[in-house]
Parts: sequence; structure tokens; C-alpha cells
Amino acid sequence: MGVLITVLVVCAAAGLVLLAMSLRNVQQYEKGVVFRFGRLLPDIRGPGLRVIRPIGDRMQKVSVQTEVLGIPPQGSITADNVTLTVDAVVYFKVIDPVKALVNVRNYPSAVSQIAQTSLRAVIGRADLDTLLSDRDHINAELKKVMDAPTEEPWGLRIERVEIKDIALPESMMRSMSKQAEAERERRARVIAADGEFQASQRLSDAAATMADTPGALQLRLLQTVVDVSAEKNSTLVMPFPVEMLRFFERQSRETDGESARRSSPRPALPALPELTIPAPPTAPAFSLSGERVGSGGERIGSRTAVARERRDNWTARADSDFGASDDGG
Repeated sequence: MGVLITVLVVCAAAGLVLLAMSLRNVQQYEKGVVFRFGRLLPDIRGPGLRVIRPIGDRMQKVSVQTEVLGIPPQGSITADNVTLTVDAVVYFKVIDPVKALVNVRNYPSAVSQIAQTSLRAVIGRADLDTLLSDRDHINAELKKVMDAPTEEPWGLRIERVEIKDIALPESMMRSMSKQAEAERERRARVIAADGEFQASQRLSDAAATMADTPGALQLRLLQTVVDVSAEKNSTLVMPFPVEMLRFFERQSRETDGESARRSSPRPALPALPELTIPAPPTAPAFSLSGERVGSGGERIGSRTAVARERRDNWTARADSDFGASDDGG
């Protein structure tokens, strides 16, 4: 009797052990793939408590959750010959547990290698500006490149690929900062010039309005004085009227024109014919035995008589020459 009880107890224990070995708990986010003596069974076990043969059957659970895989930083050269370092992150999930277990070994490592090679290839085809400004296009290109070798053969779906960081060389960062600074300065100058243009248009409209209404300029002047005096300054600046400056400018122009007219050279008068005045004739004097003889042959005794004779002869000769000149003219 005791032996029988012992056998029953041993059988019950063995049955409990076999039952424990045949029961498998599958979580909601898992799928169970059963291999019987190494051969794949077609049925995939869903979540819950599942029973398999304790001897010969082996169940392997595969998670169907979305997994996140970080790609190590990859140094690459862009299409415009810029060396940079890029790291990314990959989101994928298993859509076919059988292919993920049978067709590839350690599929997370395989996805990591595919992601690294695809990242290098995509960066090599893109230039730096596209890589920095259009990351959505780069991410879509990465996803497309990685989907081809993973979805159909391995039963993996790449849900999303994102570039996390782009590390540039120090020289390139300085050049880009200078370019960005120059671009911002250009925009600032354009905005300032546009503001000056709009302000000039407004000021032109205001000047036209003040020109039509002379009292508006005086009111504006008084308002300016009020604004300046409101700051409690010890010095009051009074604007000088522009009309007075214009008045002085007109007066200066008229004065300069009058001076120019006065200083202009007058036309030259025609030259008068030159008058030739003949030299007075010299009365000849002859000396005969110490006596002086006049032009008529008479004797002149003293020096006084000789001088008188010469004077009379000169006067008569000059009058005759001047009369001949007047008749010829």
C-alpha cells in the first residue's frame, strides 16, 4: 500500500512537471513561434496561456512593439565635399515574426548596420544646404533606402528615420556664422532703406500739404518749440525759417548777376586816323663876314633880331603847313 501511494505521488509530481513545461504565457505585445524538433509550425500563438508539447516543442516569443535604435555618429562627405558627422535614430517594428526569426539572425543588429550604410549613402548624395534646411526630405530618403532590404525579406517595417544631430568642422561653422551675419546685415540695410523711402514719401506728402496751407508750417514750428521746451532744457533751439534762407539766396543771385553785367567788357570803338604834325622849319642862317643874314637876304645884326626873325619864320611856316593839311583832308 505504501509503495502504491509512493508511485502515485511520483506520477502526480511528474504530471505537474510536464504540465508546467507545456504551458507558455504570451504577452499582449508578443507573438509565439513554435518549433517542433527544429521544424517551424505554421500556427503563430497569440497572447494568453498557450499549451505546447513538453517534449520536442520550443516556443520563441517575438515582440511586435516599435523599437528605437540609435545609429552611432557617422563621418561622411557631402556632395559638395564637406566633411561632417551625422547621427540618427531608427523606429522599426516586426510585422512578420517568422521571417524575423528565420530569415535573419539578431535583426536589431542587422537593422543598425543597414541604417549606418544607408545614412552614409544618402549623405553622400546630398549637399550641405539641403542637409541642413530640408531634413524631412533626407529622412524620407533614408526610410525609402532602408525599407527595401528589411520589409519584405526580414519582416521588419521601418516606421521612421530621423537625423538627430549634424556636427560640422569649426572652420565651416565660422564661415557659416559669417555668412549668416552678412545676410542679416543685408536684410537690416534693406529694411532701413525701405523705411527711409516710406518716410521720405510721407514727408513729401506733408510738405505738399504745408505748401498748400502756409499756416500749417507755423503751427508745426510752434509744436516743435513746445516739444523741445517740455524736456526742461536750459537751451531752447529755435528753427530758422526756410523761407528766409530762400529770400537771401534769391537776393544773392540777383546781386551776383548785376555785378557780372557791370564787370562785362564794353565794345571797342573804331580807331581814329593818326595826325602827323610836321616839325617846325629851321630858318637857315648864313654868316658873311661876321654878320648874320636872314631868310630874305637881309642882314641881321644882333642876336635879338635873329631870334625874332626865326620866330616869325616858324610861325608863318607852321600856319601854311596846317592850312595845306586841312585842304587835303
